[in-house]
Amino acid sequence: MTKFTKQQVILALLRITLGLIFLWAFFDKVLGLGFATTADKSWLLGNSPTLGFLKLGTKGPLAVFYQSIAGNPVVDWLFMLGLLGIGLALILGMGIKIASYSGTLLMILMWSAALPPKNHPFLDEHIVYALALISMNYVKAGHYFGLGKWWSSTKLVKKHPILE
Repeated sequence: MTKFTKQQVILALLRITLGLIFLWAFFDKVLGLGFATTADKSWLLGNSPTLGFLKLGTKGPLAVFYQSIAGNPVVDWLFMLGLLGIGLALILGMGIKIASYSGTLLMILMWSAALPPKNHPFLDEHIVYALALISMNYVKAGHYFGLGKWWSSTKLVKKHPILE
């Protein structure tokens, strides 16, 4: 049985928790579970998962740009596939490199959509999530309580290290 340090356990719990946040957002938007998305606004019913926030929740210097892409089907698909892929990768511990970089990019984009933040001149939870996400790659967090160690040893990942 593999022994894990306290730090490795904490990193694994952080990775899995972040993954659950992304995966939950995906399912809430697909099914309209009544948390951020009501049942009548679900993606399953043909509604746009980006329209509300990008049209009504954006502010600041980039608001016009974000409002112009609100409800675009390509943006909807990219957003939803991002939530699903990042969430699954983090929970499973596989593909952490891509998940950490794409998750960080998503968090920075979401942060930049509503500048300045409500409770601080320039920081909010999106920046904290971005820092936590990017750290997952550098500490090999997928190797603890995940499939990352096995995944890293596959021929596919050895040939294409970006998939680690």
